[in-house]
Amino acid sequence: MARYETVYGNWQDDPEGFWMEAAQGIDWITPPSRALDDSTPPFYRWFADATCNTCWNAVDRHVENGRGDQAAIIHDSAITDTKRTLTFAELRGETARLGGALQALGVGKGDRVLIYMPMVAEAVVAMLACARIGAVHSVVFGGFASRELAVRIDDCAPKAVIAASCGLEPGRTIAYKPLLDGAIDLAEHKPESCIILQREQERADMVAGRDHDWADVVPGAAEAECVEVGGADPLYILYTSGTTGKPKGVVRANGGHLVALNWSMKNIYNCDAGDVFWAASDVGWVVGHSYICYAPLIAGCTTVVFEGKPVGTPDAGTFWRVISDHDVKALFTAPTAIRAIRQVDSAGEFIAKYDLSCFQTLFLAGERADPATIDWAAEKLGVPVIDHWWQTETGWTIAGNPSGIELLDIPVGSAGVAMPGYDVRILDEGGNEVPDGTLGAIAVKLPLPPASLPTLWNADERYKSSYLAAFPGYYETGDAGMKDETGRLFIMARTDDVINVAAHRLSTGEMEEVLAGHKDVAECAVIGVADELKGQLPLGLVCLNGGVNRPHDEIATECIKRVRDEIGPVAAFKLLAVVKRLPKTRSGKTLRATMASIADGTPWNMPATIDDPAILDEIAEALRGLGYAK
Repeated sequence: MARYETVYGNWQDDPEGFWMEAAQGIDWITPPSRALDDSTPPFYRWFADATCNTCWNAVDRHVENGRGDQAAIIHDSAITDTKRTLTFAELRGETARLGGALQALGVGKGDRVLIYMPMVAEAVVAMLACARIGAVHSVVFGGFASRELAVRIDDCAPKAVIAASCGLEPGRTIAYKPLLDGAIDLAEHKPESCIILQREQERADMVAGRDHDWADVVPGAAEAECVEVGGADPLYILYTSGTTGKPKGVVRANGGHLVALNWSMKNIYNCDAGDVFWAASDVGWVVGHSYICYAPLIAGCTTVVFEGKPVGTPDAGTFWRVISDHDVKALFTAPTAIRAIRQVDSAGEFIAKYDLSCFQTLFLAGERADPATIDWAAEKLGVPVIDHWWQTETGWTIAGNPSGIELLDIPVGSAGVAMPGYDVRILDEGGNEVPDGTLGAIAVKLPLPPASLPTLWNADERYKSSYLAAFPGYYETGDAGMKDETGRLFIMARTDDVINVAAHRLSTGEMEEVLAGHKDVAECAVIGVADELKGQLPLGLVCLNGGVNRPHDEIATECIKRVRDEIGPVAAFKLLAVVKRLPKTRSGKTLRATMASIADGTPWNMPATIDDPAILDEIAEALRGLGYAK
C-alpha cells in the first residue's frame, strides 16, 4: 500500500501529472490534453479541453461493464417503513426517461432545472437526468420557505422545476407544492414547466398548462442519450448562505468534479465498486450532492438514500438497523447525529441489537467533532471514527485521514492532514504564516483542486470579494484553527467564532471540547457575548444526557470549573446555562451567531434553514437568566 506522504508528495512535485493520472479513471468523450487551465487567474479551470458526461460515468458505464444487476440506489424510508432498490440498469432507464421528458418540455444543454425534493430515490434520478441531457441542476433543500425558494429561482432562472408533492418528517407531512406555487408567484422569473412527483401521503393540486404529473410524462417518454458537455461546463449550482442575505450560487464543473470525487471514494473512504456507502445527509446539501448522488455511483458503489432521523424513527437504533439491513461498509454523517443517538442511548444498547460485522468505518463532517463524541462512537462501534473537514465550496475533503491509502495516527480532535490538491496554511490577520500550534485563519493556496468552485453563478466579482480578497493568492476558508508540527490540522471555530477576551484571542471550539468532556453533557455550544470591560465573554449552553437528574446548578458549576482548569482563568468562563436543546439548521449546524445576536440584543433574521424556530424562545429565556437577551 502507498504511503500518504508519498501520494501527497507526488501531487506537490507534479500537480499536473497527478491529476492527469487520476483522470484515467473517468470515461471521456474527448480526453483532456492537460489538467489545469491557469490562463485567466483567479478563474482556474480543470480539464477544460475535454468533453464528457457525468451521468454516463455514474450510471451507463457500469451497465456497459457488466454491473447492470448491481444495486445502485437503496431507498430506505424509516418514516414510511418502506424499502426500494434500483439496479444500475433500472437507474439508467429511469434517468433516461426523465431526461427525455425534460427534453420534450424544451429543456436542453445549459438550461437550468431547479429540484425541490425530499429524500426519495427520484431526487437522485432527477439530478442524474439533468446531467444526462447537459442541463444544470440546482437542488434546493426540501421545505425551504417560498421566499427563499423564490430568491433561488430568480438567481438561476430555471426553465423547469422538478418537485415532490410533499416531504415527510416524524409525525408530520410538509406540503411542498404550495411552497413552490408561492415561490413562483413571488419570483420575477417564471419557470415554463414543473414536473411533480405525487406522493400518496399528500397529493398536490396542479396548475393547468404548467404542471405535469411525473407518473404521466416520465414512464412513456423517449429515452434520452447522454449529451456531450465540456469539462469546464457547469454540472450544478448549489446555493450557500451569504453575509448579504443573498445566497451565493456555488458552481461545480463536470470534469474536475468527476475526477476528484472518483479519486476520493477509494483513497479517502476506502470504498471500491460493489461496496455499499451511506451518507446520512440530504440531497439539498453538498454532502448529498457529492456523496449520496455522485461519488458513490461514479465509483460503482451502491448508495443509500435514507428518509428518517437518527432518533425517533422509530428509535435510536435506526442507523444501526440500516447498516445491518443493507450491508453498509462506511457511514458518513454529522457529529450532531451521533450526539443525538448518544444522548438517548449512552450505553449503546441499540448497537448490540444488530449485526454490524459489515461495517468498517464511521466518517464525521459538517461541523466540529468533539472528542467525547468520537471516543463514545469508537468505543461502542469498535471501528475507526474519522473526522474530516471540507466545505460546500470545495465539494470534497480538504483535510482528513486517507483510509484507502493508509490509516494515519490522527489525534482525537484533529480533522487530519491535507489531501492532494490542498496546500493549507495558517495565517495571521496580515496574511503571514504563524508558527505551529498557533491559532489563525485557515487558507488554501491557489489554485484550488479539481471539483472546487471555479466561481459563483453570474457573480465573478462576488467570488473574488467573498473568498480571495482577504489573503491575496489564497482561498479564505472562513475557519480558524492550527497545525501541529506533523501537519495535523485542528479546526477550532469559524473565524467569526474566535472571540476576543481582554485582548486574548480564544477559540469557542476549544471551550466546547472541554464542556463536551463532562460525563453528563450530551452536546454544547459556546458563544461570545458583549462585555463592557473585557470586550467579549464566553457563554456556554449545554444539553444533558438522557436520564441525568442532578441539579442543574451543580452541573453548571462543574462545567465552569472544567473550562477554567483546562484553559485557564484567561478564558474568563463563568456564564453557563443548561438547556433542553440547541437551535440547529436542518443539516445539523448549531446556530451560534443567531444565539449571540439574541444575547447581545442586536438585530437578527430568522434563519431560513432553522429546524424548529420555537427553540430560540427557550434559548432567549435561558440567556435572560444569565443577564442577557434583555
